[in-house]
Amino acid sequence: MSLNRATVGRAYDPGPPFDVSRQKIREFAAAIGDDAAIYADPELARSLGHRDVPAPPTFGSVISLQMGQGPRRDPELGLDYARVVHGEQRIEQARPIYAGDSLLGEVTIASIRDAGANELLEILCALSTEAGEPVCRVTSVLVSRGTAAGTADG
Repeated sequence: MSLNRATVGRAYDPGPPFDVSRQKIREFAAAIGDDAAIYADPELARSLGHRDVPAPPTFGSVISLQMGQGPRRDPELGLDYARVVHGEQRIEQARPIYAGDSLLGEVTIASIRDAGANELLEILCALSTEAGEPVCRVTSVLVSRGTAAGTADG
């Protein structure tokens, strides 16, 4: 079954704010194999002009994954998660994510388009501080395999 294109533009509840801690940053840096001292040493980070330990640039993907579950659970979208593979991830940063940040998200379906027999579902998660300062935009593209209109399953 094809994805419901009427859901493009739909916003979803991202859940509670995401509190960024030094521990989460250290764990993420270790998980991606980045042993740069700046991700663990607040004094080094401050000496380099940061207000606290910055997160690696791809850390926003962790937050967007947690906040971006709404489309997956939306029965009106018609997404069969058994058919989904990860297609693409883009992160546009307005400023680094820092330990001590409490980030809010805005999650929306940005687009749905055909790609051969597949559909590409683009989900946008815009992260900002509680004061409204933009931090980053994470765009995730999910591939819904074999669901494009005109295919045997679509």
